[in-house]
Amino acid sequence: MNIKNKFSGLRDFFILWSSQTVSELGTAMTNFALIIWVYSQEGTASSITFLTLCSFLPTILFRFIAGAIADRWNKKRIMLLADLMAACGTATVFILYSLSALQVWHLYIINFLLSFMNAFQSPASYVATSLLVPKEHYLKVSGLQSFSGSIITILAPALGSSLLAFGGMPMVFAVDLASFAAAFVTLLIFIKIPDVMHSTEKVPDSFLKSCMAGINYLREHPVLLRIILFFSVVNFLAKAGNDGMMSVFILAKAGGSQKALGMAEAAVSLGILAGSILVTFMKPPKNKTRVIFISCILTFLLGDVMLSLTPSLPYWVVSAFVSYVPVAVLGANLNTVMRTHVPIAMQGRVFSARDTLQNITIPLGLFLGGVLADHVFEPFMCGPSSLRQALALFFGTGKGSGIAVMFFTVGILGFLVSIAALRNPLYQSLNDSE
Repeated sequence: MNIKNKFSGLRDFFILWSSQTVSELGTAMTNFALIIWVYSQEGTASSITFLTLCSFLPTILFRFIAGAIADRWNKKRIMLLADLMAACGTATVFILYSLSALQVWHLYIINFLLSFMNAFQSPASYVATSLLVPKEHYLKVSGLQSFSGSIITILAPALGSSLLAFGGMPMVFAVDLASFAAAFVTLLIFIKIPDVMHSTEKVPDSFLKSCMAGINYLREHPVLLRIILFFSVVNFLAKAGNDGMMSVFILAKAGGSQKALGMAEAAVSLGILAGSILVTFMKPPKNKTRVIFISCILTFLLGDVMLSLTPSLPYWVVSAFVSYVPVAVLGANLNTVMRTHVPIAMQGRVFSARDTLQNITIPLGLFLGGVLADHVFEPFMCGPSSLRQALALFFGTGKGSGIAVMFFTVGILGFLVSIAALRNPLYQSLNDSE
C-alpha cells in the first residue's frame, strides 16, 4: 500500500492539523520567552511554578462544563472563539510590554483566562478530529498529533531563543500573532467540520444533566471508567517520579548544569517523536489494551528505575529517550480506544470527564514529589544509617541520591500497578468489541 492510499480521506484533517501546529509553535515560543522574562524579573522557581499552575487548573476545573458546551454548540465556532481569545491574550501582553507596563501578575491573570478558554477549545478540537477522520485512521491521526507535539517541544526553545536574540520580545510576539492569523484564516475559510448527528429526544437534557452526562456514561461503561482511573494512578506516580521530577534530579546530580538538563529534555522530545512516527506508520494492533499496559511497564522500568540506577549524563539521556518512546505509543492507542467506544455525539462530555479524572491527581503528585524529595528522601540519604550506606552502592551519594531512591520506589510501584492491569481479563472487552 503506498503512502497516498495509506492516508486517503485525511485532506481536511491535514490542513487543520498543519495550520494548528504552526499556531501552537508560535504560542510555545511565546511561553518559552515569557518564562525567561518572568525568571529574570523574580528569580524564583515558585514564580514559574505559579505561572504553570495558572495555566493548568482552570482547564481541569471547567472541563465538565466545557465538554457539555462542546457537544451542544458548533465545534468550529468554539475553536475560532478560543483561538481569537488566545490571540487577544498575546496582543495584550505585547501592548503592556511595549509600554514597559508588563508585570508578572498580569501574566498570571492572562494565563488563567487563556487556560479557561482552552478548557472549551480542547474538547471541541477533539470531537472535530473525530468528525474529520475516518475510523480506520484514528491511530494514525493520534500518532501525527503526538508527532507535531514533540516537534513543537523540540523547536520552540531553539526558535524562541533565536527570535529573542534577533529582535527581542517584540519579535516573538509578532511571530506568534502571525502564526495565529494563518491558523485562524485557514480554519475559518478552508475547513468545514461536519455536524454531529444527534438522536431525537422528546425533552432535551438540562444543562446540569448534560454536564454530568460524561461521568454518567463512564459509570454505565465500567471498563472505560476503570482504565481512566488506572491512568489517574499512573499520572500521580509519574508526576511524583521521573515525569515530574526529572529536571530536579538532573540539576541536583549535575551540579546545576543547564546543558545537562537541556540534553535530557531534548532526548525526551526525540523519544516522543520516535514513538509518534512508529505509531503513525505501524499496523494498528488488535489488542490495544495490551499495548497500552506494556507501554506503561516499559515507561516505568526504562524511565524511573533505569534513571535512578544510572550514574552520569550519557545514561540519563538514553533513559530519557527510550522511556518516552512507549509514552507516545501508549497515548495514541488510548485515544484510539476512547474514540472507538464513545459515540461522537458524547465525545466532548466523555473526554472532558476523562481528562478531569485522569489529570486531577497531577497537582497532588507534583506536590508530594517535591515534599518527599526535600524532606524525606534527600535528608535520609545524607544521614549516617547502615541502610543509607547500602543504598548508596546503587543510587550514589550526595545531592540527588535521595531523589534517585524515590524514582526507584515509584518505578517499582508503577511496574506492579501496570502488571496487575495487564493480567486483568476485564480490559479484553475493549478489544473484543472493536
